[in-house]
Amino acid sequence: MSDVLTRIAEALERMSPAPALAPDFGTADAFVWHVAPHRLMPVPEVNRVDLSLLRGIDRSRDTLLENTRHFARGLPANNALLWGARGMGKSSLVKAVHASVVAEGHDLKIVEVQREDIPSIGRLLGLLRDAPERFVLFCDDLSFSHDDQHYKSLKAVLDGGIEGRPENVVFYATSNRRHLMPRDMIENERSTAISPSEATEEKVSLSDRFGLWLGFHPCSQDEYLAMIRGYCDAWAVEVDDTTLRAEAIEWQATRGARSGRVAWQFFTDLAARKGVRV
Repeated sequence: MSDVLTRIAEALERMSPAPALAPDFGTADAFVWHVAPHRLMPVPEVNRVDLSLLRGIDRSRDTLLENTRHFARGLPANNALLWGARGMGKSSLVKAVHASVVAEGHDLKIVEVQREDIPSIGRLLGLLRDAPERFVLFCDDLSFSHDDQHYKSLKAVLDGGIEGRPENVVFYATSNRRHLMPRDMIENERSTAISPSEATEEKVSLSDRFGLWLGFHPCSQDEYLAMIRGYCDAWAVEVDDTTLRAEAIEWQATRGARSGRVAWQFFTDLAARKGVRV
């Protein structure tokens, strides 16, 4: 009988997740949170652009930069939701602001969390709570479907539960949706619930837990061209304004869209044709 109990105990030990260990946060400024097993992996080089190259989002840039500076200095700061048009630099802004604040001399780390790993954030906060550094938790392209219960886990993270959100952690998320859920999902709750207003409020109240709502909207043609010119100047790609304008507008027309992402894609093609590495 003792052998059977020993084998059962060993099997349960193998099934239970090993305790996550905090890494040496001095090895990098950026980390990615992984599960199974839970661990923080350092990112030696973050994929990002310089803050000065982000055009057409000045108000959002200044607001997020100020909020992040406050947080890095140990002052009160809000969780932030960057929502709106695709390809307008929401995730690029988060990474660029982090780099800018670090360059100012602050010991600020950024930790990327995948949407599907949100239920494990409680464990992550346990690792970060007692660390001397300050952390921006970053979730890109955050949204929820009608049968997705992850939003309840995120509510607990934003509110902090009984322990409270760690003083050294703030949460930034990007989404194409202002309320993080599709409109038809919200309308369906109104039409099918016994108490439509209560059901809807539970869904949309998630976004209310972000103190900052920063909206991103489609750029104008002048802003689109200014983005490309900024990239050309930064990487010393020589092209005259007339040629740049004609080719950039043609590229935009073939894509059927105009955004920061389309501007970068055009510049990538232009740089390759000019023999410039970016």
